[in-house]
Amino acid sequence: MNFFKNRTVVGVICIVLSLLICFAVTPLFNAGISQKTSIVRVTKDIKAGDQITKDMVQSVEVGGYNLPENVLKNKDSVIGKYAAADLSVGDYLLPSKLSDTTSAENAYLYSLTGEKQAISISVKTFADGLSGKLMAGDIVSVIAPDYKKQGAAVIPPELQYVEVIAVTASTGYDTDTESNDEKSSGQSSDEEKSLPSTVTLLATPEQSKILAMLEADGTMHLSLVYRGDKENADEFLKAQDDALAKLYPEESTGEKTESEASSDTGSSTAGQGAD
Repeated sequence: MNFFKNRTVVGVICIVLSLLICFAVTPLFNAGISQKTSIVRVTKDIKAGDQITKDMVQSVEVGGYNLPENVLKNKDSVIGKYAAADLSVGDYLLPSKLSDTTSAENAYLYSLTGEKQAISISVKTFADGLSGKLMAGDIVSVIAPDYKKQGAAVIPPELQYVEVIAVTASTGYDTDTESNDEKSSGQSSDEEKSLPSTVTLLATPEQSKILAMLEADGTMHLSLVYRGDKENADEFLKAQDDALAKLYPEESTGEKTESEASSDTGSSTAGQGAD
């Protein structure tokens, strides 16, 4: 008798639980799935580094179930930013997929302040560019084999210590960016790597003129001076800046400008007196 009584109680409990699931839990679950939310979705393929424009994205309503909490929902907050990775049609956007600045391979071009310039020189032979071993951040010396047709290989005092800000392959991509892409795509390290075609240096206007002259002559070599801690690298660059200050003193330039202005003023006054 107790056995049947216990079975009856268990049966009643099961019926009550099933009713709760059918009429309480399931409707709540379905309501959560069917709840709509507006998100930003990609409408055309976007390459890493591209700036996002309004025709590349759209706001759409989708089911809110299982969406990441940080999915971007405001279209205006996306437009004008840069893609940090390749994006395909239909992708929704997360903060990690966007950047306020352009891709890393071009970031150095956006940090120029006007005091120095970015100038590229050709790597015409494998040996000219340290056998493809140069990296951004290296400090190099520029060797001119026949500087000013003097028949001697010299390091111009203006180019004793120069910072490398990019090493670019013939594909147009920086070599360090290509290496990262190969690692992320799982390409074999045995495959032939792209060799450097140009090296971009951070230079003053005076240094840029000499580099352009050497580029026109078609003869220059780069020798690695330092690679490592940025503070130590800055010491080399400071020494170069000090040397440039002695070679091109601003004081003498200012004095020359003032004397020329005084001379012009004097000539003008003399002319008026003659009249």
